[in-house]
Amino acid sequence: MILDGPYAEKLHRLAERTHVTAGTLARSLLSSALDEADPDPRDVTALLDGIDGAWERAQEGLADAKAGRIIPLEDLDGCPRSSSPAARPTI
Repeated sequence: MILDGPYAEKLHRLAERTHVTAGTLARSLLSSALDEADPDPRDVTALLDGIDGAWERAQEGLADAKAGRIIPLEDLDGCPRSSSPAARPTI
């Protein structure tokens, strides 16, 4: 996930204050937002349509992935990933 500059800075400041990595905090915040999101597909579509430039950025991301311009999740924050929920870092 790529955040715009101001949001990335805010995430890093929050992570420093809470003594966790930015990746751990981002996953926690995203999980909370998803838990509270309305699962009705019409609402999700309306939400996504309201994000300025979302379609274009999604297409750019697909092009990057197809071209191999990616960073494996394992390389983010130097934190090992596991499919086991018990092995995932928690806050």
